[in-house]
Amino acid sequence: MTYTVKDVLRAQVAPALGCTEPAAIALGAAAAISLLPDKVFDSIELWLDPNMFKNGLAVSIPGAGGLSGLDMAAALGALGGNPALRLEVLQPLDQAHVVKAKESIRKGQVKVNLLKEQHGLFVRTVITSRGSRAESIIEGLHDNITTLALNNVQVDSPFLNKEKGPGANPLEDMDVWLKKLTLNDLMALTDDLDEDDYGFLQEGVDVNMRLARQGLKQGMGIGVGKTLERLCRQGLIKKDMILAARVLTSAAADARMSGAPLPAMSSAGSGNHGLTAVLPIWAVKDYVASVDRRTVLEAIALSHIVTAYVKAHTGRLSAVCGCSVAAGAGATAGITFLLGGDCRHIAGAIKNLLEDLAGIICDGAKTGCALKLATAAGTAVQAALFSLHGVNVHDSDGIIGQSSEETMRNMGTLATEGMIETDRTILEIMLAKKFTNIGTSN
Repeated sequence: MTYTVKDVLRAQVAPALGCTEPAAIALGAAAAISLLPDKVFDSIELWLDPNMFKNGLAVSIPGAGGLSGLDMAAALGALGGNPALRLEVLQPLDQAHVVKAKESIRKGQVKVNLLKEQHGLFVRTVITSRGSRAESIIEGLHDNITTLALNNVQVDSPFLNKEKGPGANPLEDMDVWLKKLTLNDLMALTDDLDEDDYGFLQEGVDVNMRLARQGLKQGMGIGVGKTLERLCRQGLIKKDMILAARVLTSAAADARMSGAPLPAMSSAGSGNHGLTAVLPIWAVKDYVASVDRRTVLEAIALSHIVTAYVKAHTGRLSAVCGCSVAAGAGATAGITFLLGGDCRHIAGAIKNLLEDLAGIICDGAKTGCALKLATAAGTAVQAALFSLHGVNVHDSDGIIGQSSEETMRNMGTLATEGMIETDRTILEIMLAKKFTNIGTSN
């Protein structure tokens, strides 16, 4: 089976409100409670895979006044979520929902279970209410609802993925297809962009720029973007294209990770990937003479495609920071293209970036992710500039392969096989902190 650039963009790029892990948990709860006539609950119980657990544990939930937590995401989804909005499920949230959610947490009505041996994205939600029992299961992708049942009877629902059977990942075939492509093939996909695609790509820029502007204006999160901008104004550091990319990207992450009620245009299932894949390129364009809008958007399309290619190898969630190695690879490919590079330069830039950032771990979603996005954005620009000037890492170095494709495959092997124990250790460290109402299961 083959796919068009339109297929790839529509499948891999979508708006998401808040971090996609709490959004998925909220979606599961909202979908389950939609089966109950009174839309109220006596209890909610969650079963989560380790990476879903890790990434949703400490990140702020949009519209919740800075609140965080796996149990809180589920309660908010059940009380105020709209499952028809998919990963923007919490858009209708208001203060009354937040108050009720806090009360349900105080009463111990929400329990979270960690499935230690579960592989792949998995969210199971069971809601009880006045003798009834509603259940939802999300698998493979953050909004891929494969099961909805009321009192143990499967029900039909518009929220279900009906294209394939339970447990199926609707992007599995696309991932298999992507893995077979060369970098030349990935680049060739952008030749078929039409006006609708350019409009969609511009929408993604606009959505992510709103987050960046809010982060810069309000200094949200830990204020990475705003602090970098302040240092520029004080003359302590100089504004160049590397710093411009870091400022925009980290400012957007500051806003998103602190719960700003604004969506991000995600890439390969992650809002932060979307920020990293788009905003460094948008920042660099201001430093390039005589570049038109279509070329910039073509570069962003290439960034999304390369990001999807790397994620097809690494999986949706892992111990490796995908913003660094997947969206970072996408961003450096797009930047190199924008600066006039050819396939050879883009291949070199990707290898430069992966040699630099391969060791960055994912220790869950939180405000500190803005630091990692700043690093990824700046390194994406640097890797492109180095490659364009003939500075490339050697094929004999570490995980670097003879081609960019081999290097990205090696990165996937490292993420999916080599860092399993690292992922477990990260989660054990996080669990050693004091979190309540959490169970574990083998």
